[in-house]
Amino acid sequence: MGIGMITIRPFVEADAAAAAELERRHQPTPWSERVFRDELEAPSRIYLAADEDGVLVGYAGAMLVMEEAHVTNLFVEPGHRRTGLGRRLMVELIAEAVVQGARHLTLEVRTRNEAARALYASLGMAPVGIRPGYYGDDDALIMWAHDIDRPDFLERLRGKA
Repeated sequence: MGIGMITIRPFVEADAAAAAELERRHQPTPWSERVFRDELEAPSRIYLAADEDGVLVGYAGAMLVMEEAHVTNLFVEPGHRRTGLGRRLMVELIAEAVVQGARHLTLEVRTRNEAARALYASLGMAPVGIRPGYYGDDDALIMWAHDIDRPDFLERLRGKA
């Protein structure tokens, strides 16, 4: 099955049900439709959707706290993984966070999720600590990138996108 044209756009309330269904089918601890709706209603949130011909195939979100953007969720539908879509979502999420005043980026990732860890490292994020048992069945690796508001930071990421 080929992959069609994918557009990165703002995540809207109408995406919540599809995102919750993707989570239910593919995530060990899925977010509910209500969680997505609550996130959209909360202040200082950025959520993006990856849309392929009207079908949600990925999304990314962040919470802004002062000068920090905390990535809350990144998901790419399994049939679209290893296509660069996760990178595209993250680069656009970072760019929007910078527009909204972020200077630093942080997230937690499952220690066993090697693909995600490699993606985040390629985006300039470095491990700084572990949260034991954060995911119940796995520890979380805490990663940070500083000075994401430098023009050369985004230029470098977009050059690799």
